[in-house]
Amino acid sequence: MDVFMEKIVARKKGPKDFLFSVGVILAGLIIAFITLQIPILNSFFVLILVGVIYGIYYLITSRNIEFEYIVTNGYLDIDKIIARRKRKRIFSADCKDFDIVAKFNRFGSGSNVLQNSQKTIEAVSSMESNGIYYITLNYKGEKTTVLFEPDERMLKSFKSIIPRKVEI
Repeated sequence: MDVFMEKIVARKKGPKDFLFSVGVILAGLIIAFITLQIPILNSFFVLILVGVIYGIYYLITSRNIEFEYIVTNGYLDIDKIIARRKRKRIFSADCKDFDIVAKFNRFGSGSNVLQNSQKTIEAVSSMESNGIYYITLNYKGEKTTVLFEPDERMLKSFKSIIPRKVEI
């Protein structure tokens, strides 16, 4: 029987995203102002303004990030979706390669897990979320920790395939 599950988690925006948006808008205003000050560029002002507005829109919407978790017959794929226009696979592995799947506790064992790994993949809505689980494994030759927010069906699927490595 084929197993297929997917879940999409939208990353919550934080203060860095707000500062980035303000910085991009200020940079756009500065470019528009400089364009008005240079006589040669005055005739192209409308064209430059349209380009600046599109650039501002593109950069600000590029901060809209979602993560899609896909479980297919014991394989976990995690895709990063940027502004619903670009998709990039950031993780793909067989769950039999996992060392452990457990609930992440920022202040307990979770901080030790992050310190002991060479690479960390954060595919969560925010680090303050309650439903974060972690996976540790040797991925592409590096000790890797993957942080993600699975639903109960995904955890049960992992538990049926690797019962000793899943802590629900």
